[in-house]
Amino acid sequence: MKDRIALLVAAFWWGSLSTIGFLVVPMLFARLGNPAVAGNFAGQLFAAQTWVALACGLLLLVHFRAQAGERIEGPARTAIGLVITALLLALLQQYAVAPRILARENLKLWHSLGSAMYLGQWLCAGVLLWRMGRRSA
Repeated sequence: MKDRIALLVAAFWWGSLSTIGFLVVPMLFARLGNPAVAGNFAGQLFAAQTWVALACGLLLLVHFRAQAGERIEGPARTAIGLVITALLLALLQQYAVAPRILARENLKLWHSLGSAMYLGQWLCAGVLLWRMGRRSA
């Protein structure tokens, strides 16, 4: 039962990243017409996504730690590594990159770096979900 709940948490994390990053934010820029307004909304959505990532990531870390027991090795070690990497990317994006984007400081560089971090987080969550789904089936 706990494995299924953890799988749902991982699916929610990856699904929220996919929905916001690849559907909602591009639609904001396409429909609102004003990039500054769309950018402000996008920034708020990405900030909310960071909180979703933190909640999901911490729940999954607790799950994998409890599952691993005394020694963390094998699949649990890989899963924990993916979660920690994704969480670090989310936090760096929110607290190191986003303020520079909002300040319009070298916008092209910081926007590209933030996009790469978001993609990295999406990939980590996707690989984690894939691996968890394979084990639960």
